[in-house]
Amino acid sequence: MKNEKKKNSEVNKKLQDLDRNREDAQDQYLTTNQGVRINDNQNSLKAGDRGASLLEDFILREKITHFDHERIPERIVHARGSAAHGYFQVYESMEKFTKAGFLQDPTRKTPVFTRFSTVAGFKGSTDLARDVRGFSVKFYTDEGNYDLVGNNIPVFFIQDAIKFPDLIHAVKPEPHNEIPQAASAHDTFWDFVSLMPESMHMIMWAMSDRAIPRSLRMMEGFGVHTFRLVNKEGQGTFVKFHWKPLLGTHGVTWDEAQKISGNDPDFHRRDLWNAIDNGQFPEWELGVQLIPEEDEHKFDFDLLDATKLVPEELVPVKKIGKMVLNRNPNNFFAETEQVAFHPGHIVPGIDFTNDPLLQGRLFSYTDTQLKRLGGPNFHEIPINRPIAPVHNNQRDGHMRQEINKGQTSYQPNSLRGGCPFQAKIEEGGFDSYPEKIDAKKVRERSESFKDHFSQATLFFKSQTDVEQRHIIDAFSFELGKVGVSEVQERVLGLLNEVSGDLANKVAANLGVNVPRRKEQLNHGVPADFDPKRYEPSKSNPSLEKDPALSMMHKGFGNIATRKIAFLCAEGVEDASVQEMKKALENKGAMVKILGPNSTEIKTAEGKSLKIDEAFRTTASVVFDAFYIPSGNKAHKALSNIPKAIHFLNEAYKHCKPIASVQDKGLLDQTYFWKNLDKKNLIEDGIILGKDKSSEFIKAIGKHRFWKREEKDYIPA
Repeated sequence: MKNEKKKNSEVNKKLQDLDRNREDAQDQYLTTNQGVRINDNQNSLKAGDRGASLLEDFILREKITHFDHERIPERIVHARGSAAHGYFQVYESMEKFTKAGFLQDPTRKTPVFTRFSTVAGFKGSTDLARDVRGFSVKFYTDEGNYDLVGNNIPVFFIQDAIKFPDLIHAVKPEPHNEIPQAASAHDTFWDFVSLMPESMHMIMWAMSDRAIPRSLRMMEGFGVHTFRLVNKEGQGTFVKFHWKPLLGTHGVTWDEAQKISGNDPDFHRRDLWNAIDNGQFPEWELGVQLIPEEDEHKFDFDLLDATKLVPEELVPVKKIGKMVLNRNPNNFFAETEQVAFHPGHIVPGIDFTNDPLLQGRLFSYTDTQLKRLGGPNFHEIPINRPIAPVHNNQRDGHMRQEINKGQTSYQPNSLRGGCPFQAKIEEGGFDSYPEKIDAKKVRERSESFKDHFSQATLFFKSQTDVEQRHIIDAFSFELGKVGVSEVQERVLGLLNEVSGDLANKVAANLGVNVPRRKEQLNHGVPADFDPKRYEPSKSNPSLEKDPALSMMHKGFGNIATRKIAFLCAEGVEDASVQEMKKALENKGAMVKILGPNSTEIKTAEGKSLKIDEAFRTTASVVFDAFYIPSGNKAHKALSNIPKAIHFLNEAYKHCKPIASVQDKGLLDQTYFWKNLDKKNLIEDGIILGKDKSSEFIKAIGKHRFWKREEKDYIPA
């Protein structure tokens, strides 16, 4: 860990200019914002000790005025977020495809600041809402800042940015009563969806476990749009950006999500902070799908349609570099809250396409920052400043921080010798890709945008049986919260276009019928559109499944940073605790000792064992697996703690691995153990006996034992 920090010292030095922090106030005098030392910060200036406060009290006025203005307007979307500093390092030069400098030198570490967020909720909402997660990365490159602004879902609800205000108005709390918070399970959202067939692909993702991730460190990121890479010769290549977490992709169950929200609404941001604080740095590989421009029309979907993805079965993701987040922010407001991302912040070698959703976002993000951060100088806030030198003729404006010298602020000029000069292309000057455009101005969409269901069907068919069941349950819950039957029926009609089985099962749960088709909504690809199977495969033009769309397709195995609860009480056997703890921590897992109190207990050997958390202050849903060490006295004590019994019942309900050295004691008190067929315990994720650390580690690596859900009888 020390070596890793040493390696990153060069990156951290570059970031010092971004911090611009005042020194820690330890051993310093309290002052006003003008540096005047304060003699009394506890009493306002008054006319006598019981008299009126005086207007001349500049210390009081400064303190109150700053307090009154400490809150800036909340982000309209992505209000609740958390972030971290780190670096990105490319694996090999990408000069064949792009001239972007940060994608050339494998020895160079480019500083980054990455922010994760929920979309719909207010700043004070829960981390575990069923929602899309923002995944935005600011690269501080030597050629200027580049922002890769994305989500943890590769597609979007709408095809054209003109519909974005309607989408957000629909999903936000309803305006007449501002209910519900951070939830899509209400009338206005599903009314909008029921009238927008183009939303169905995104809706399938949003109703999947992707929308309730286990950790921000365990979710993918996507650039969503199709962008363009441009090399030194001016040749363009279409590109889709992917972030692949090295810890794998994992979710939580809906029941867990609701309980975590009550027990720890800061679960995701706390998890990210603690992981970095403990030196368990989150890592993602940056992947790209590269498509030659001449192949733009070789697919049975449109590359410019943001409601579509490029299946990895057709175009594999090439891993080109790695991002490591290794430093928490020093100040949440100054960094995480004030950071300004913008998809229009690009560098030479990266350019846009004519995606109509992307084009609208290029306007929207600037407009948002102007309102939220006070004016046109938001780029001068320390977290937003590039490490590349900035020279231009912009002056003045609200919150200007730069003090520009000289008498000229225009171009061309002769008084300063024409400075600052324009850069030639070969000197790094940005040049827009010379795309040929020959068209009439129209308010229309391309015929190739009309297929709204084929990829939604592909997504559903690519899920495992477990994931499909969770999607059905999610639709049943969400539509069950809708009070207008006509809206329910319209959505079921759209689901019937995706999968008849899906629609029928959701309808059965709701107690309504799937409406008969009145017209063919799935227009598919128009007859005059020529779909050609993309190389290298030459099989059928339509995919049945794409394994990459399933979170479970690769299996797991890695238990690094998994949080394991040890259930302990007075009389626990020390060796039983320490041996398992050592085995788990050697694999990178995090062990937490739970006990009746929050201090310490005595082991059977008379040693002191420190308790990390008391049963009363935590919950089973924040842990990934459970272990009960040996010790008859400890088991007897735990059997008299209702919450310890509840922990295990709930853990079993949520399909998590459970290990116990002995079968008599605490296990006997649980509901599931009394009703369990004990012939195949390992297959059910129950590890019993002494010296079973390797079996327990394998079980944790499998993440969940989903067959338990079929029983669904645990009263927890």
